[in-house]
Amino acid sequence: MPVDMNVAQAFMEQVQEMGKMEVPSKLSDQERVETAKQVIRDGINAQLAIDLEACVHCGLCAEACHFYLASKDPKHTPIRKLDLMKRMYRRERSPARWLYRLFVKDVTIDDLNEWEELVYDSCTVCMRCSLICPMGINIGGGVAVMRAAMRTADLMPVEMRLVGQEQAEKGTIFGVGSEQFVQTLEELRKTGLKIPLDEPEADILVLSAVTDIVLFKDTLVSTIKIMNHIGAKWTFSSQGYESANFGYMTGDQEWQCAASKRVYDAAVACGAKTVIVAECGHSYPTLRWAGAELMGKPLPFEVLAPSEFLGREIQAGRLKVKPIGKQAKFTFHDPCKIGRIGGVVDAPRVVLDALGVDLTETEPHGVENLCCGGGGGNFLITRALPLRLKVFELKMKQFDDTGAEEVVTSCDSCMMNIMAGTMAHQWPKPTHSLMDLVGHHLA
Repeated sequence: MPVDMNVAQAFMEQVQEMGKMEVPSKLSDQERVETAKQVIRDGINAQLAIDLEACVHCGLCAEACHFYLASKDPKHTPIRKLDLMKRMYRRERSPARWLYRLFVKDVTIDDLNEWEELVYDSCTVCMRCSLICPMGINIGGGVAVMRAAMRTADLMPVEMRLVGQEQAEKGTIFGVGSEQFVQTLEELRKTGLKIPLDEPEADILVLSAVTDIVLFKDTLVSTIKIMNHIGAKWTFSSQGYESANFGYMTGDQEWQCAASKRVYDAAVACGAKTVIVAECGHSYPTLRWAGAELMGKPLPFEVLAPSEFLGREIQAGRLKVKPIGKQAKFTFHDPCKIGRIGGVVDAPRVVLDALGVDLTETEPHGVENLCCGGGGGNFLITRALPLRLKVFELKMKQFDDTGAEEVVTSCDSCMMNIMAGTMAHQWPKPTHSLMDLVGHHLA
């Protein structure tokens, strides 16, 4: 079940090659500054203005941040990522702006270059800082506005820019699109698997992801087996199958909308009552909540994370699994976007309990779980690798402290980041997809 490390290494090397590319911008430095300022200015709504005024500089967000804990560098304090926005607010939006303009300096291109690293390389928008903040400041929401400003000003990691643009314009990711997805399903059908594709009517639309095609094909097989096992009326769509949404991660709302609309249209076309995203952490909140905002109306279907779906099916008695046994010592890593943001914490534990494994939790876990460091698109950024590996050392210690022999998670980004850390540190413990674990132990 563990991923072939040679395949994983080849994939990561492909991403690293992208990081060496240069993508010139047509904007001058001054145009970049004015463009970014306009996006920030428009993004400061009433709630964000209150947040910018509310910080009491207690420092608790720093102790909640995996990047700060790994580096101990004050620049990685979460609230500092909003300092540039706060300067703009004071100069242009605050009640005392006439006074602040006398001594608060305006935004420069050097500021933007510095903050680009802060909001992309050293933030996964995991929201642990906001959870801990005694004032309830939505730091992640502010970072999202900052990312949108950077994207509009052509100031963002080249890897994220290239992948986001490719998905929006071509409908492919790393050159993998509908054609490759259909070919993969055809290959799997030759093994005897029954795989519905583009069914005109279905209760459930199941999404996949480029990572399932390139890296985690075993997880794709497990997904198919599980859906057939429970007797669901389900289908894949050749046009709206991709869970990943790089527009969301880069901060480009047009790109984000284009990716979400493909899924929305596919679900509506087959009359799906439920859409199950792939084990792709960010895709869950992107479609479940942001999707409705982008469409401008409530979604006509329910959106479920894979772990959420598995937990429901086990509790309903439709999904039956063979116990693995207590000799298997596991720990579970809660993906931030699914656990902390989505609130899906109990469901994966229902699944692991049904599998009968010896589960030892990390401390903390659940909604307070420490991020692995790979979310928010960070796993793509080559220049962020040294810091990301330092963050993984924190997770590695947490995993080791449990005494567990194997790790389970339910997010491809987490899987890839843990694999990168495993290779870099020669760490011996395998990591499993929850969907894959269930697929290999169906009753």
